[in-house]
Amino acid sequence: MGPVLAGVLQLLALIAALALAYVPLGTYMAKVYSSDKHWRVEKWIYKGIGANPDTEMRWPAYLRGVLAFSAAGVLFLYLLQRLQGVLPGSLGFASIDADQAFNTAASFVTNTNWQSYYGEQAMGHVVQVGGLAVQNFVSAAVGMVVAVALVRGFARSRSGELGNFWSDMVRGVTRVLLPLAFVAAIVLVACGAIQNFSGIHEVGQFMGGSQQWNGGAVASTEAIKEVGTNGGGVFNANSAHPFENPTPFTNLFEIFLLLVIPFALTRTFGVMVGSIKQGYAILATMATIWLGFTALMMWTEFAHHGPAFEIAGGAMEGKESRFGVGASSIFAVATTLTSTGAVNSFHSSFTGLGGGITMLGMQLGEIAPGGVGSGLYGMLIMAIIAVFIAGLMVGRTPEYLGKKIGTREIKFAACYILITPALVLVLTAAAMALPTPGDSMTNSGAHGFSEILYAYTSASNNNGSAFAGLNADTQWFNSTLGIAMLLGRFLPMVFVLALAGSLAEQKPVPATAGTLRTEKPLFTGLLVGAILIITGLTYFPALALGPLAEGLAS
Repeated sequence: MGPVLAGVLQLLALIAALALAYVPLGTYMAKVYSSDKHWRVEKWIYKGIGANPDTEMRWPAYLRGVLAFSAAGVLFLYLLQRLQGVLPGSLGFASIDADQAFNTAASFVTNTNWQSYYGEQAMGHVVQVGGLAVQNFVSAAVGMVVAVALVRGFARSRSGELGNFWSDMVRGVTRVLLPLAFVAAIVLVACGAIQNFSGIHEVGQFMGGSQQWNGGAVASTEAIKEVGTNGGGVFNANSAHPFENPTPFTNLFEIFLLLVIPFALTRTFGVMVGSIKQGYAILATMATIWLGFTALMMWTEFAHHGPAFEIAGGAMEGKESRFGVGASSIFAVATTLTSTGAVNSFHSSFTGLGGGITMLGMQLGEIAPGGVGSGLYGMLIMAIIAVFIAGLMVGRTPEYLGKKIGTREIKFAACYILITPALVLVLTAAAMALPTPGDSMTNSGAHGFSEILYAYTSASNNNGSAFAGLNADTQWFNSTLGIAMLLGRFLPMVFVLALAGSLAEQKPVPATAGTLRTEKPLFTGLLVGAILIITGLTYFPALALGPLAEGLAS
């Protein structure tokens, strides 16, 4: 079997698995967030944190819950790292420096999981399990509840109430993320991923010196890392490491895990707003972009430029021979079109155009299908923009799901789509203009510029993957990337929740003959076009200086 055919067959198997999970998982999540009953363990949690899960919240109160909970997470994780040297289970590792501790705390609380350190050489068991793994669950749950709040904004009328943050967050962890991660961890252990709390031990001699490895709760971390679209690995090689991703089957399984909730949430959306067809329209938009990017990536990486590529069957530099070009291409697109950031190959070693595709996937806003929760609310914001554009074309007040998109709503949507591009472009320009940050680049020219652009694109969009050539463990990058992660995560949430509150206060508008049918293929095409055009106009000059220049020169 040729490598191209193998890649296509893996893609088809992945699509089939996602299709099978779509309806049951999406419907189940809609029931989770619509139920008025609480499990006993959930009642214990509410009692412990002093929350009343039955109190409805308007958007300012819901936002305060999001920000207060996340701020507490940043502080706790920062202190845990700073105290690592005196904690048990530290494997002898020292406490983390202040700038790196801030960067890592911001990274995991924002669901970014950017890592400017070698995981197996810096973090002990207590920080990994008690700090980082916990944030993998709760940061994903925060993204889900913000998406659910926006969906309720469309579904409710003349109330302004969006549910209860504490109830939504606890349910997301106990009823969705924990069960899925538990099953996934068992599968990974059965397939060879390690799960232990062993210390550091020698495994043999390597180039005249001893080679050492430490164990860890790798399978359980890997499970929630993918299910929650987090991306931070126990080992520096991430999902290219055989302890995290042992076989071609686990590789495909991990891609399935990182895509299944974001895609299924479109079903949840359709059920909660009372129109399954609206969910299918959003799903079709996400799937069209994802499949298009995957096909383009496989084409660029399989394109044979010279005898070396022909012998290898494609661009094998930086890729695991266990997975090959096809599986690496599928993984790279999936991880950058979601907010996962996990890697099974080094994106810096992709072809020039291939590296550009990974960057563009993040610059779309990671909405196809996007991160857990963040992908759905990002796509719904783009749907509002598309409806507004359509309204301008025909001179009609735009409407979406029975709600008018007026001046207030479009301002919230516009602010949302402007935040991350501003962070990416301003910080990239600053890093290139100042003398010190440039010293972190391994490469010069277009590829060196791509390293910087990729880093701020990844941080601002809460992805977490990186071009491997950049040394990001400096005070400049730890600080600025940490700030970009926090602003790129929580500023958009402010506008999403404000928009949700505004929509929930409205009276539904009945559909008429002039109402745009947003469940039809025509709207899906309009939405895909709006996403690509807005992103292209925003980022094309920067992309032209980096991956496009490199790709066209090769």
